[in-house]
Amino acid sequence: MMKASGQPVALVTGAARRVGAVIARTLHAAGYDLALHCRHSVAERDALIAELESQRADSTLGLQADLADSAHIPELVRQTVARFGRLDALVNNASSFYPTPVGEITARQCDELFAANARAPLLLAQAAAPHLRVVRGGIVNIVDIYAQRPLPQHAAYCMSKAALAMATLSLAQELGPEVRVNGVAPGAVLWPEAGKEYADRQTIVARTPLGRAGSPQDIAGPVLWLLKEAPFVTGEIIRVDGGRALAI
Repeated sequence: MMKASGQPVALVTGAARRVGAVIARTLHAAGYDLALHCRHSVAERDALIAELESQRADSTLGLQADLADSAHIPELVRQTVARFGRLDALVNNASSFYPTPVGEITARQCDELFAANARAPLLLAQAAAPHLRVVRGGIVNIVDIYAQRPLPQHAAYCMSKAALAMATLSLAQELGPEVRVNGVAPGAVLWPEAGKEYADRQTIVARTPLGRAGSPQDIAGPVLWLLKEAPFVTGEIIRVDGGRALAI
């Protein structure tokens, strides 16, 4: 059933946990109605929906899909527009991350990382573009500082995020002037649940000029700014890393 939303509407992928959930809370507090996507974290997504609905009723939609299956992608946009009647913003936050040491890299790993980190955001942007054009909306892609410089033992991941960075620039060029497309490139924010066993967190933080790890709020703030407060910014990828890229 369609809700004729007077609020701006954002579709956020990977919204159930961690950085994605904080982005969702930040956008909701700023007045957005939300379509919240997850792959496996249904319980966490539903808990977030309950939290947000208690603050503003009828303001959320839950979506579930494996973004590696491209057949699901247009349906996410269709369901969002069917529910709210509009789409103002797309936040491509969902990502896959794990090490691929040279000598052990498989074609399946490359396909999986590129599907989640590059192909899905591109196809979602393509599906969302006609609706975003109507409202002069925006897209924010969550990239990575390692799209620009290699992270040891993560060649395939870094390549996939570099592809997302280029997709950000290409989409900004092709979707303008109606749709702005930007990126946020986090540094050390939340320590990964898996995949950085080789690295010492204390050493990484010590080499960061601001002397601390970032928080999810440090990412969510620039996402909101790019969507709501930066009407003359497109094709930009903002590093949010405490200066870490200067010290690597």
